[in-house]
Parts: sequence; C-alpha cells; structure tokens
Amino acid sequence: MDDPVEVALRKKKDSSMRVAITQVKEGAAQAAVSAGNTGALMAIARYVLKTLDGIDRPAIATQLPNARGAATTVLDLGANVDCTAEHLLQFAIMGSALVSARGAVQEPTVGLLNVGEEAIKGSEVIKQAGALLRHAADAGDLNFFGNVEGDDIFKGTTDIVVCDGFVGNVALKASEGLASMIGGFIREEFSKGLLQKIAAIVAYPVLSAFKKRVDHRQYNGAALMGLRGLVFKSHGSADAFAFEQAIARAYDAAQHRLLDNVRDRIAHARHLLVTAPPASDAKSSSSP
Repeated sequence: MDDPVEVALRKKKDSSMRVAITQVKEGAAQAAVSAGNTGALMAIARYVLKTLDGIDRPAIATQLPNARGAATTVLDLGANVDCTAEHLLQFAIMGSALVSARGAVQEPTVGLLNVGEEAIKGSEVIKQAGALLRHAADAGDLNFFGNVEGDDIFKGTTDIVVCDGFVGNVALKASEGLASMIGGFIREEFSKGLLQKIAAIVAYPVLSAFKKRVDHRQYNGAALMGLRGLVFKSHGSADAFAFEQAIARAYDAAQHRLLDNVRDRIAHARHLLVTAPPASDAKSSSSP
C-alpha cells in the first residue's frame, strides 16, 4: 500500500492488481475488483486499459445513501483533485450512463456541487461547468437539474452529483464517519445505567434500522469510470460483507453492459465534448 505509483506501474508487472486488469483487457475477465492502493489501481488501469474516446480523465463513482430510501451517485471521489469544467461535463455524462445502466432511472438528474444554487455562485471553473452542463441539457444529452449543495447529496435532490475529487472524497469520508458514529452511540447507550439501557432498548429498532441504512459497507465498490474496461475499487479496510458488495457491483455492471452504455452516451454527446463552448463563452453565459 505504501509503494509509490510509479513503482507499482513500472516495476511490479506481475502484481495481482496488474494481472487482474490485464485479464480484463484480454477478455479473460469482464471486470476487476481490487482493495489495493487507489492511486496504483487508477494508474495501472489507465495504462493497461486506456481511456474511452472523448474522456480525458477517469473518475471514481459510488453511491451514498439518501433520505428517499435510495442512493445518490457521486463522482469524482478522489481520482482528480484539480478538474476543468470540461472534466466535470465528462463526469456528468459518465455518471448518467452508470445510473441509467442500472435500469432504475433512464434519464437521471444531474446536480453540480456548489456553495449555492444560484448560477452566479462558485469558482470560475464551477461557473463554466454549469454553463457547459446547461448547454448539454439544451442539446438533450443530459438531464441537468442545476447547482446543488452538500446536504442535497443525502436529501436525494438529484440522482447524480458531480464534483472534483477533493470535494467528493471529503463527502465520502464524512458519510463513512456518520455510520461509525451511530454504531458507537448505540454501543455507548447500552453500556450506561438501567434507565439509559431501557431507553436504548426501546429505541434500538429505529437506531438499528438507521445504522443499517447508512452503513457504508452496503455501498462498497466504486466504479472507475471512463476506461475501456470495468474496474471497481473496494475500500481497503473492507470486511467480507463489504467486499461482497463490491463484487456484486462489478457483476451487476457487467451484466447490464455498463461499458456499452457509457460508450453510447459518450458517442451521443461527442459533439459537446469536442465543440464545447470555450471558457470565455461559458463565463459570460453564467453571469447575471
């Protein structure tokens, strides 16, 4: 886990990670799942499989539980700390393909994570990305909802939330911390005095159901989107149950032909990826 990325990429060509991804490239496997170092996995997958035409950078996508009883797909979760507006547009297209491939929503809504809902808020990159996403929506290539804020991820305001990898990774770790906090709270209440134990017993069914609902292990298995093959990242500390979920997500992606769905979405939006409005146009179109 401590190896520099270049060591994993150049000097460990027989590592299990490299062998698994090579099997995907050669068609011996339909998907690869790894709980290894994220940076190494992304570097090896990108080197061996290459990115799809029209995609500059792969993105990490996963689901986070929301208040609607479903899950919000968020990307990127750490592969790209610095993103351009065009990268965020590509993430939105790939996220739409991922959600629609699962069959639940054919035209999933896309939200752009920002510090406010207004189009004039946010950094210049976010303003430009908003303009590109609105342009894609006008062309019928995306179901763009608009800007969303952090709490909208867990409200389930949109099916997909797009952000850079730094922000996305913070949101992911926060959700995992919430589940751990709830588990610790339940254990603490049962260790207190008689009255607290009685109260905890009465509230246990509700607390237990909520803990299960936000248990990050159920959502383990993040897709590396934008590659010419299916690769899924499991949490490094995953137990058997969590790793089973990662395998199930990879299997589901292969079964529902996720890669073909992503290719189709990209092909349909190719004119936007190639001829997207330049930064100056995007900036002017987002002004009040």
